[in-house]
Order: sequence, then structure tokens, then C-alpha cells
Amino acid sequence: MLRVASRMLTATARAVLIATTLAAILMMLPPVSVAQTDESLGRAGLQPRVPAPPTVSEQASASATPLTLPQAVAMALDKNPLHKAALADTHIGAAAVREARSPLMPKITFTEGVLRGNDPVFVFGSRLRQQNFTLADFALNRLNTPTPISNFSSRFSGQWSLFDGLQSWYGVTRAKYMKQAAEQQLDRADQELVYQAVQAYYGTLLAQRQVQVVEAGLETAQAIEASSRARVESGMVVESDLLSAQVATASRKQELIAAQNALSLARTQLALAVGVSSGTLFEPQEALTDRTFSPPPPVAELEELAIEKRPDLKRMESERSAQAKSISMAKGAFAPRLNVFGSWEADSPTPGWNGGNNWIAGAELQFDLFDGESKRANLAMQKAVQERATAMRDSFRDQIRLQVRKAYYDFAAAQQQVGVARAAIVQADESLRINQNRYDGGLTTISDLIRVQEAAQRAKSDYWQSVYRAQTSYAGVELATGTLTPGSPVVTQ
Repeated sequence: MLRVASRMLTATARAVLIATTLAAILMMLPPVSVAQTDESLGRAGLQPRVPAPPTVSEQASASATPLTLPQAVAMALDKNPLHKAALADTHIGAAAVREARSPLMPKITFTEGVLRGNDPVFVFGSRLRQQNFTLADFALNRLNTPTPISNFSSRFSGQWSLFDGLQSWYGVTRAKYMKQAAEQQLDRADQELVYQAVQAYYGTLLAQRQVQVVEAGLETAQAIEASSRARVESGMVVESDLLSAQVATASRKQELIAAQNALSLARTQLALAVGVSSGTLFEPQEALTDRTFSPPPPVAELEELAIEKRPDLKRMESERSAQAKSISMAKGAFAPRLNVFGSWEADSPTPGWNGGNNWIAGAELQFDLFDGESKRANLAMQKAVQERATAMRDSFRDQIRLQVRKAYYDFAAAQQQVGVARAAIVQADESLRINQNRYDGGLTTISDLIRVQEAAQRAKSDYWQSVYRAQTSYAGVELATGTLTPGSPVVTQ
């Protein structure tokens, strides 16, 4: 019995020695997994290789319309409903200027009417206006009980306000400021649409990369599952290793489903951002890559640039100027008003100008002696509105400074995160390679291998998230400073 036990211990020691030797040899061998290629590319300063898109993505790409970022921005500025709404506001402002000019011009009216009756005053006056009055019409019976007559009148009348305390002139200036505010709001709306198009376009590129990352993770999980199955069949590990690998594979499949759904949603957001129906499918012609932009100026300079360039701040200034004219109009209401008027009229007993005609002209000067304090109340209200507009302008300036600083810090952080995430990919891939070899040599557990594989996949996902934030945060800096245009580097590079 002792001899048999000794032989069993010797065999066990030999097995452990052989397994240890094989593990050491495998660890010394160069890696042959996908991680090797990613690591080599990372050391060469290139992007890690990502597997090709799945068949479903290839089919979607084949039926999609090719689209570049400059094209997406141009479409957004042409088709997006928000651009059309802001453009309509400028048309409203232009029409309001024309309307404000109308009180400066005379108002001319033409009236055509017909009356018939036997009212004594009406009959007497109509015969006079028709220049058809005779001596017989002075008879008392004809004056008191006249026979019915008809009167066809044609009248041209006009009136003109010569002076209204300059309210009309102030109204024109106010309308011009409001039109200018609408145009400045259109500029800001276009900047926001450019930013939305950039976000949607890069969001689609990010979703594509995330699908590729999950597919690569699924391939690795399936390879681990196959390796575990072979080791279970050979009796080297227990069946729980295979079950754990199958659970990990199922998790990667669920992640792939979620990533593909996110890609579909990103395509829909891109279609809506450029102003077309949600069913339109676009295929971006670029791939998400790490691009380098020239560093922005110091944050203090960016703040001053934003105060100078932001169209929405200019809009508030224009609205303040318009409100100042509203105060002037309220003051002008206290002044007297001078109006002139006149009319020319033709009266006939039958249709046609076959009777008499007459004209009248005059002028009137109006003073409001008492109006229940309505004018004073209106003036006080307009001054209060001006004070509120000034306070809102000052508050908005502070908000702009905060927005600029946030965008600046977001961009700086994103640039740093890209470098950290790139290094993490190399480290995670190397860790995966080592743990794969250790598992093959029986020196580690399947749980550790799965955990390291998930960490490697998460590192790649975090890297592309960082690249996406770096691109969009640069556009955010230009949006915050009011300098984002279709010709910005984030669009054209």
C-alpha cells in the first residue's frame, strides 16, 4: 500500500512539473491573438485593428446613402425645421418693419355706396349733393313728406398724421432692431444645428466602433468557450469552466444586440439632425479616428471672444435697443397730435357719375387732457421692461463665461483621456494574452480569464468614447464662443 501511494505521489508531482513547464513555454511564446495586432499597432502609433462589421451592418451599408460630415452640415442648414423656423422669424421681422413704416404715409380710401329713402333730411341733403335741387323742392309738402329717392355716392378720402410725438419714427427704429435680433437668432440657430449635426454624425461613427468592439469581444469569448470545451473533454478542468465561458459568451451576445440597437438609433438621430425623415438611412464615409486639433487660446481669451461673437448675446443687445425705443414711444404719447384729412365725393340719383360732386379738407390738433393715467402707467411699464432686459443681458453674459469654461475644460479633459485610454488598451490586451496563456497552462481560473477579457473589451470601448468626446468637445468650444461654422476644422478636417 505504501509503495502504491508513493507511486501516485510521484505521478502527481510529475504532472505538476510538466504543466508548469508547458505554462512557462507558452508564456515565452509570442502572442498570436487579436490582442497582438492591437498592441503592435498601438506601439507603432496607429489605431488598434478592429474586426470587420457583421453581415447585417454590411447589408445596411449597402442600402444606405453615402454621407460626409460637410454634407450632413449643409443638409442640416438647408432642411432642418429649426432653421426654417428661425428663417421665418427674419421674414416676420422684415414684414414688421414695413408695417411700422405705414403710419408715416397718408391713408387713402375709396368708398362706393347706395342709399334710398324718404327721410326729409336725407332727401333734402341728397338733392343738394346731387346738384339737382329746384325751387319746387322748397314746397312745404315736398319738404315734410318727400317722395323716396336714391343716392349713389363715390368717395375718395384721405388722412395723414403729420405729427404724433415721433412715435411712428421710433416704431420704425424699434422694428428694425427686432428684425436685426431675428437675424442674429438665425445665426445662433445655425450654429446649434451645425453642432447637432456634428454630434449626430460622430455619434453614428461611435456606435459603429462600439459594435465592432463588442463583436471582437464576442469572438474572444467564443474562443475561450471553445478552449474550455476542449479542456473539459480532455478531463483537464471541470464542467463549471465551460458553463462560465458559455455565460460570458451569452453576455457578449446581449451586448452586441444592445450595440446594434444603439447604432440604429444613432442613424435615426443623424437623419433627423440633417432634416430628413427618420426612415432615411445614411452611411458615414469616414471612420472614427483620433484626430489632433490645434489647441484653443487661453480660457480668458475665449471668454472675451464669446462676448464679442455670440449671436444670441447680440440678439439680447438688439432687443434692449428695441425696448429703449419703446420707452421713447411711450414718452411721445404725451405730445399733441396733428392730423390733416380731406375727401372728394360724387353723388348721383342713378349709377354713374351723372350728378354733382364736392370736396372737403381740414386739419385737427388733438390733446389728451386726461386718460386715467394710462400713459404714465405705460411709460413706467416700459422702463421696468428695460431694466429687466438689462439684468437678463448681464446674467446671460455670466452664463456665457461659464459655458466657455465648461467647454474648454471638457475638451482639455477629453484630450488627456484619449491618451490614457490608448495606453489602457495596450495594457489590457497584454494582460489578456498573459492570462490566456496561464489558463492554457492550468495556472489560473476561467473566472480570472473572463474578467480580464471583459476589462480588455471595456478598455477599447472607453477609448472610442474618449475619441468621440474629444471631437465633439472641440465643436463645443467653438459653439460656446460663437465661432462654429460649416467651415470649422471639426467639420472640414
